[in-house]
Amino acid sequence: MLKNGSRRLVLLTLFLGCVQFAAAQTADDIIEKDLAALGGRTALSNLRSRSMKGTITGSTPVGDLTGPVEILNEVPNKSRTFVQLDLSGLGLGKFVQDQRFDGTSGYVIDTMQGNRDITGEQLDAMKNAQFPSPLLNYKGMGTTVELAGKEKVGDRDAYVLIGKPKAGPVIRYYIDAETYLPIRSVMKIMVRGTEVEQTTETSDFREVDSVKVPFRIKTTSSLQTVLVTITQVEQNKQIDQSLFSNPGANTGK
Repeated sequence: MLKNGSRRLVLLTLFLGCVQFAAAQTADDIIEKDLAALGGRTALSNLRSRSMKGTITGSTPVGDLTGPVEILNEVPNKSRTFVQLDLSGLGLGKFVQDQRFDGTSGYVIDTMQGNRDITGEQLDAMKNAQFPSPLLNYKGMGTTVELAGKEKVGDRDAYVLIGKPKAGPVIRYYIDAETYLPIRSVMKIMVRGTEVEQTTETSDFREVDSVKVPFRIKTTSSLQTVLVTITQVEQNKQIDQSLFSNPGANTGK
């Protein structure tokens, strides 16, 4: 009787230990480790802006198209992505796409599909894309984040965090279970009346000014696959605010 009681006590102790271990793995625990891996809250909070330059390669039915890309970010969520591609081989000349967001409104200058305002879920997603990390101050944005276990990303184990903003698409964040760096994000978004699942993978993290920055960014959807390879990063540089806005917004004022 005593032996059985001891065995049950050991099993109970082991069970409670497992429960405590599982309970320790909360969304906030993973987020704090992710922020630490990127450089820590202090270093990330000291970032005011980032300028990245590199090359962009887009896969199309007629082959890969490559050209220069420049990406600008400024707190809390201002952004600009400027892309140039030479399509002369297709008889289309130079293609330019200049996507801008000033924190409130978004606009695209597009030499192929025409200039247009950014609206709907795409605009909401840009509002939620906080720089330098959407997880740094997510509670202040009214976003909730839940831990949804682990999944494989390639050959890596990753924690899955589900971010639910007050408005806009839900985002699944994949945090490497060993390095705690963000390696993938997935969201479904309406683009011109069509729901598109967009997957972004980040890799080749390098330290710049005490903060880890991905030098390889791959975005995949049913519409296209785009690879950005970064060659230059500058942080906390002064950025001309007009680069985030619709260039025609103040015409005639």
